[in-house]
Amino acid sequence: MMECYWVLFIVLTFSFTFSFSIRNNIGFEIMNTHPLCNTTVQSRYLLSDHNGYVCNTLSVNSHSRCCPQTSARFSCHGCNVLSRCCNSYEYCVSCCLNPAHTCKEQVLKLKIAKPSTARTYASVFEYCAGRCRHSSESVVHENAYLSDFHHCFSLPSNSSGTDTNLPEARLNGINVVVGRQGEACDSACKLRGQSCVPNKLSVLNNCDIIQKYMSCKGACLASVGPDKPAEVVHNAPNHMNPGSCLYTQTQSILSCGGSHQHTRRLCPCA
Repeated sequence: MMECYWVLFIVLTFSFTFSFSIRNNIGFEIMNTHPLCNTTVQSRYLLSDHNGYVCNTLSVNSHSRCCPQTSARFSCHGCNVLSRCCNSYEYCVSCCLNPAHTCKEQVLKLKIAKPSTARTYASVFEYCAGRCRHSSESVVHENAYLSDFHHCFSLPSNSSGTDTNLPEARLNGINVVVGRQGEACDSACKLRGQSCVPNKLSVLNNCDIIQKYMSCKGACLASVGPDKPAEVVHNAPNHMNPGSCLYTQTQSILSCGGSHQHTRRLCPCA
């Protein structure tokens, strides 16, 4: 008789354990049908998730960490879409995530750090979350912002990507000035109560930009020297191609203090 009770106990124990395991597995599978969202963590009050939604931190779903999908997706609230700069980090990320503003194939090829330690971005969200933080291109004099719209998601200036709006976008907050003959950009900007912004010289060092501000009647030619970009004055010697605009292929030598007696410089002031 004792043997019957013992067998019955074993059967019941096994059945309970098997049933509990099945229920546990079912619960685990159900919980994992909702993938977790990646979110920004910069603000105490707002966040943006990788789906492009912005919400109050208190309204985030506690299980998925996603914003409720009740607000506008890919919101550009407080953003200048032309310059691709915003006055809010979270809305910058949301606007950047819009496929119409950011090309996935292009940004996933970009390097995150210096070439020796570089890796590419794993997702568009990683690019947007990183790019929308304050960068050197939104700062002037190392301790002040060019404007309130200092969260920008345009491609970095050393990117090989092509976008016809990018040069103009990177000049947001910059006063482009044509200097006098033989005048350095430091002097040209100072006369207007501003200072030359060195990291914007490389943006102006582009024939399309130069031709927008200068006549360039001769041509747009590659040259050397720290006084680029510039236009050769019309009374310059013939061998200097009077009327031509000049840019340099060696951008590291660009300088706010560079000048030449026969050129007029194109200067970024702020």
